[in-house]
Amino acid sequence: MKLKNLAIVAHVDHGKTTLIDELLKQSGVYASHQAVTERVMDSGELEKERGITIKAKNCSITWNGVKINLLDTPGHADFGGEVERSLMMVDGIMLLVDAAEGPLPQTRFVLQKAIQAGIKIAVFINKVDRHDQRSDEVFNEVENLLLELIDLEGVEDYDLDLPIFYGSGRDGYAGKTADIRSGTLSPLLDFMVSDFYPSPKTDVDAPFQMLVTNLAYSPYLGMQMIGRIKRGKIAKNQMATMMKKNDFKKNFRVTSISIFSGLGQALVEEVEAGEIAIISGFEEPEIGDTVCGTEKAEALPRLKVDPPTVSVDVSVNTSPLSGKEGEYLTSRGLEDFLIEATKKNVSLEYAPTDDPKVFRMKARGELQVAIVFEEIRRAGYELMIARPQVLLKEENGQTLEPFERVVIDIPTEFTGTITETLSNRKGMMENMAPLGEGRTRMEFVMPSRGLIGFRSKFLTDTKGQGLMSSYFLDYRPHVGKMLSRQLGSLICDRKGVATVYALWNLLDSGRQFISPQQEVYEGMVMGEHTRSNELNVNPAREKHVNNVRTKNKDENMILPPPVEMTLEFALDWIDDDEWVEVTPQNVRIRKKILEQNKRSVIR
Repeated sequence: MKLKNLAIVAHVDHGKTTLIDELLKQSGVYASHQAVTERVMDSGELEKERGITIKAKNCSITWNGVKINLLDTPGHADFGGEVERSLMMVDGIMLLVDAAEGPLPQTRFVLQKAIQAGIKIAVFINKVDRHDQRSDEVFNEVENLLLELIDLEGVEDYDLDLPIFYGSGRDGYAGKTADIRSGTLSPLLDFMVSDFYPSPKTDVDAPFQMLVTNLAYSPYLGMQMIGRIKRGKIAKNQMATMMKKNDFKKNFRVTSISIFSGLGQALVEEVEAGEIAIISGFEEPEIGDTVCGTEKAEALPRLKVDPPTVSVDVSVNTSPLSGKEGEYLTSRGLEDFLIEATKKNVSLEYAPTDDPKVFRMKARGELQVAIVFEEIRRAGYELMIARPQVLLKEENGQTLEPFERVVIDIPTEFTGTITETLSNRKGMMENMAPLGEGRTRMEFVMPSRGLIGFRSKFLTDTKGQGLMSSYFLDYRPHVGKMLSRQLGSLICDRKGVATVYALWNLLDSGRQFISPQQEVYEGMVMGEHTRSNELNVNPAREKHVNNVRTKNKDENMILPPPVEMTLEFALDWIDDDEWVEVTPQNVRIRKKILEQNKRSVIR
């Protein structure tokens, strides 16, 4: 059977996973009696909750006698490492672009990587049924972006004739004209199996070689290595050689071989070059290792992805409530979790610190950090996380810091507020243009640390109507000090249980993070102060009991709901002298120094 290896890539929320749903349906993957799940490729619990793709996943469809191995990739810039891995397994990409929003930062990132790898590109302009669609303008923007990137990369002889499709992934139709509003995805499927996308090269007689680009785990077969076979073929029960870092090699027996079939896997006895295979038999594989034939063990170049830009310190839970709401994680256990996370994700890095209880995790952004620790939390463990910090560089005696290009799409009435906020965070506006009716698109260049803690404020300032995305530019000279948070915190001054009476009397001091009957301790942050200084308060104060009963004395105390404390909000909000305490039941913020008499309250 002929074979095509393709990836569908796009910016976040442009409709990749929804399009794959329809491709699976219309290509006959589902039986007539089978229940069809929405966004079936987003199989993880966090992916279903948040509506975003976090990990790249494989499936396969068959059309006109051709098998298509299809990869669904994340659209968020923090998970760019997943996209870079996926591009190593494919010969072509289908670039999805929203018909109203146009190309955004992740669109640029993916196009740049595809051009560097020499991968064939076709464009699908999705959501043409939107009332604010501007398909023709969007295609011109994609072409301009492609020309800009080809010039930037210095690529010669690149095919600029991009095949273009219009349609709706949700409603399942595609065509060559922008006015299409009905039909099926057959034109798109016919194009995917056409000669535009090359079939993989199949040097079957050469010695076997495969780069491990993903890992999976089976309770029956153990660790599984996923990758595209570069050359040769391999059979079940055959001996193979694992090439690891520093030229370390070890022989093992292949216990199982599978290929992707529909949404599942199919066991096979033998697999050849060009196919994406799942191989079992080696206990401790890592992404970037090479599986070779024993007759000629040659390692392929290890996977290289863009370096991390932020780091975060992680500690075992040392608060007075540790061990009460989840399983206590020792420093050895926490270290094992972090090492395991870096094995499964090449864009994460781990390092110890001077304190044996504290470890350092390096990542692409706050969201990637939050996802890693949310998974540890859901496994039933406790830990503490410090405020994310950007990774600085020293060159020729000068300190450099990472800069990002921020693209913002907001209602026009909020442009003044957002411009002022980003200016305070050292942002420089480079472009501003109207986008349809009543909306404006702005582009800023700013230090990455100016974005830490900005996302939640951005949503508040734009009343939830703003869209913001960013991508890493380069390292530039350090721009000086920047106040991370304008307001101070309300800190509990004793251990106890929060009361309605105390919280009611503290309403004027600022917004609150806790509810009545919640256990508190000295040094725990219970809210945000209305002023820039910090304030020690007693949220456990009880009403003095006396026999006086008047209308004023028995005032009905109704408290507003506290701020919903999520891991992302807490990481955005905290300052350098605070920890986020994470347990399976709660997310709290606390001071690094709990005792009131040992810390300064002046910011």
